Amino acid sequence: MYFKRKELEKFRSLKGLLIDVRSPSEYYKGHMPNSINIPLFDNDERSIIGTIYKKQGREKAVIEGLKFLEKKIELLLDKLFMNIDSHKIIPEKNSNELSIRIYCSRGGMRSQSIAWLLEKYKFNPITLKGGYKTYRRWILDSFSKKWNIVIIGGKTGTGKTRLLSLLEKNKYQTIDLEGFACHRGSTFGGLGMRKQPSNEQFENIIAEKLNSFKCSNNIFVEAESANIGKCRIPHEFFNQMKKSRRIEILRSESNRLDELIDTYSVFKKEELQESLLRIKKRLGPQRTKIALESINNEKWDLVCRSVLDYYDKCYEFEKVGKTNIKLLDLTDKKYDERILELINNVL
Repeated sequence: MYFKRKELEKFRSLKGLLIDVRSPSEYYKGHMPNSINIPLFDNDERSIIGTIYKKQGREKAVIEGLKFLEKKIELLLDKLFMNIDSHKIIPEKNSNELSIRIYCSRGGMRSQSIAWLLEKYKFNPITLKGGYKTYRRWILDSFSKKWNIVIIGGKTGTGKTRLLSLLEKNKYQTIDLEGFACHRGSTFGGLGMRKQPSNEQFENIIAEKLNSFKCSNNIFVEAESANIGKCRIPHEFFNQMKKSRRIEILRSESNRLDELIDTYSVFKKEELQESLLRIKKRLGPQRTKIALESINNEKWDLVCRSVLDYYDKCYEFEKVGKTNIKLLDLTDKKYDERILELINNVL
């Protein structure tokens, strides 16, 4: 396994074109970031070959695979060369500085077949020994490392995400879990966001970012529950978050209302009302009615005040980093570079 890890480190360090030759469903479930999916077999073809392999053995499965490949070889080569051209990779001159990297599930026949094809055209492709399986072991091991996490906490509307963006802009080490999950972690969390990644891909993105950091330096992470929409924070990493230092952001109610109005008033009324109805049992009939009417009449302060009361009650159950808290009062302060000094003084 150590040998495979060394191979993976070398594979990841190379620049150029990264090709995932697995089926589209495998790719969707999880893939190496920045990879391009050029599948050797589509989902149905992979299923058929897999069934033949189990029932009739490897040789029969290979023959069936070759039949599929024969029908699409021209199209496959067109996709490969289109991406090779876009990366300006030249035959016989691609090197460690600008390479063609290929991986499949276990580093077996699919990646080796594509590599063989490209070698016929005088390219020098590199395949990943152990394939995506080795990569995933590396991903999961990443969460067991000791990370120097600092939690950014605070009630809804204190501008935690905006503060995290400010830290990122100023070269601090940050993990934007909500950004990676494409969800803000509340009933309104999916508004204006892209489709959420699979949970496996969510883990891949987090681990890649973590492994670009220095372990000894602070890593700022917003306080979250274990689930962000449909994505779940890796168990080992979430356990570290729960025991980490925490900076608790304090802001006035008017500051928080302004923050929520700025964030959510830009969305369509129908989308806001649909999101609100998901928590109508918890809001109660009276508050739900007021909030829905307020959305319709664009009385954003009343909408946000109703929601604020609900989320303040939920906040009491949030426990990430609650054992080592430093308070930071940012009431009426602008979220600019001057705040960074206040954060450094608190740590």
